[in-house]
Amino acid sequence: MKFLVTGVKGQLGFDVMRELKQRGYEAVGVDIDEMDITDKDSVDKVICGAHPDVVVHCAAWTAVDAAEDEENIPKVMKVNAYGTENIAKVCKKIDIKMIYISTDYVFNGQGEIPWKPDDRREPLNVYGQSKCDGELAVQTVLEKYFIVRIAWVFGVNGKNFIKTMIHLGKNHDKLTVVCDQVGTPTYTYDLARLLVDMAETDKYGVYHATNEGGYISWYDFTVEIMKQAGNYDNKYHQIEVIPVSSDAYPAKAKRPSNSRMDKSKLIENGFKPLPVWQDALERYLKEAKLFET
Repeated sequence: MKFLVTGVKGQLGFDVMRELKQRGYEAVGVDIDEMDITDKDSVDKVICGAHPDVVVHCAAWTAVDAAEDEENIPKVMKVNAYGTENIAKVCKKIDIKMIYISTDYVFNGQGEIPWKPDDRREPLNVYGQSKCDGELAVQTVLEKYFIVRIAWVFGVNGKNFIKTMIHLGKNHDKLTVVCDQVGTPTYTYDLARLLVDMAETDKYGVYHATNEGGYISWYDFTVEIMKQAGNYDNKYHQIEVIPVSSDAYPAKAKRPSNSRMDKSKLIENGFKPLPVWQDALERYLKEAKLFET
């Protein structure tokens, strides 16, 4: 089985390529320099030229606040919706599988009940709408597809919340972090394994996939980050983490207070859930080598 992976310069694309190589699969990795997903001729030429059995589509516009700027909205839609449709059409043309990475932002972010894969989509910001439109394009064009919604992503190859907190902790004795947004983190190393597991099957559909270990707030996550970071540098054990409401950090894009996702469909279809997030964080800190001088 041969794979083509988009967005290989990002956190997830990088780890999907690594997982494929570890398993001995042939994999072609592309980013914008090799294939502009908004250019349908480029998409057709590159994918047909590679002729993979599966496309894992990780490329996306992910700058959530910048997506709200009026001049950026057409670009966001072009990348996340139109670009995804371009890929889906070529997958249909050559009859291959597609895995599309989506987000909990396709929901309205309200309440406390975990979102199920077939719950109503009702995006609360531009980024969420663009990813929702991408999902609809995949579902309209294809039958052989996996849509995998994730949240709170972190990986070694790129910026993420953990790196930001570790960096802030170097020069601060106190950190204030929102406590009224609840979800679960997703380690791209673990997610990559699941995506390849999926590609090996024909159990198509919409899935939710984050690490296990229960639902937490960004505040809870930060407390554990500081606790584990203290094993590398004792300074982090001394940092006070203070919970605040989202009102303390106004942003252009509205954020979901409820990012809880029901992942039971994974087990129902025979897929192995991701490890608990505390373990994922521990492994990530070892691999990311954030404390080496």
